[in-house]
Amino acid sequence: MRTITIKDLGDLSVGATLLGTGGGGDPYIGKLMAEAAISRYGPITLLDVDELPNEGLVIPAAMMGAPTVMVEKIPNGGEILKAVSSLERTLGQKAVAIMTIEAGGINSMIPLAVAAQMGLPVIDGDSMGRAFPELQMTSFHVHGIRATPMALVDEKGNHLVIEAIDNPWTERLARTATVAMGGAAIIALYPMTTRQAKTAVVRGTINKAMALGRLLRDVSMSVEDRSQHLQQDHGGVEFFSGKVADVERHSGDGFARGTLACTGLGRYADSILRIEFQNENLIAILDGKVVATVPDLICVMDRETLIPVTTESLTYGHRVTVYGFPCDPVWHTSKGMDTVGPRYFGYGVDHTSLYSGV
Repeated sequence: MRTITIKDLGDLSVGATLLGTGGGGDPYIGKLMAEAAISRYGPITLLDVDELPNEGLVIPAAMMGAPTVMVEKIPNGGEILKAVSSLERTLGQKAVAIMTIEAGGINSMIPLAVAAQMGLPVIDGDSMGRAFPELQMTSFHVHGIRATPMALVDEKGNHLVIEAIDNPWTERLARTATVAMGGAAIIALYPMTTRQAKTAVVRGTINKAMALGRLLRDVSMSVEDRSQHLQQDHGGVEFFSGKVADVERHSGDGFARGTLACTGLGRYADSILRIEFQNENLIAILDGKVVATVPDLICVMDRETLIPVTTESLTYGHRVTVYGFPCDPVWHTSKGMDTVGPRYFGYGVDHTSLYSGV
């Protein structure tokens, strides 16, 4: 057990943005929300999942929609509490803990804000170990936990509770509602027992994100030294460095989709890298060859600072370095690969790993 204070938020937001693989939304707005909540209500208790009581209700909270929309369509601040409270009323039970649904910029912060408001602990974990674009793409789904009842709330005050026949239908219905709400909404979903959480959570995500953030923000170290630590301590593999030559990006159906094209610099001169994304980076193609795919993490970082860059922030001329990181083992199961592998996203290739033996 430990506490999360305002001082921790900078490291957490940067580390979670890296794990978000380009998605999860820009952390800036979420960080402001978490800072305001902690300033008003005090630090947040961070629990290992095994420290949860034997009985109780756990509720994850997040933002749903296209990250590009969140740049201009910001929350009013009351949606998160309304969404979580809605599930408590629907289930007739108070939550004993809040958790993140994914490691991603704004979605690493939203649960902290509501946890501070409600005086509840946050679980050190999530359901992905990274970020994915669809609601059924969770370790909870792999373990057979239902996503509904699910609450959606927008900044205008619209509020919807969904009951669906399965998790893919939850995604379809919630995505339609999110588009109608303007392309982004705040959600609470996958309500579960503490026993289910202990089985299904991807553990240690928040502490991992804070460790990554501390490393990436440590200006006393050179970029080269930080890069070495990413490789030695976190399993990172650098496979490209260059500049952005083109970004094709559009928002629709509640997603930000597009393609990033980069030309190489230094030892990657004369090489061309293409990354395709759907909120998150999905596939990397270097000189016509697939070098990395989901569910492994494909992370675009500023070449001069190693600070991660989200898909909505990519611009022409930006100097970037691209890293791969290993995904959580849950995604190497048959159901995991069926849920988040490259073929699910329409790519006619099997999972291409940067790691030998995987």
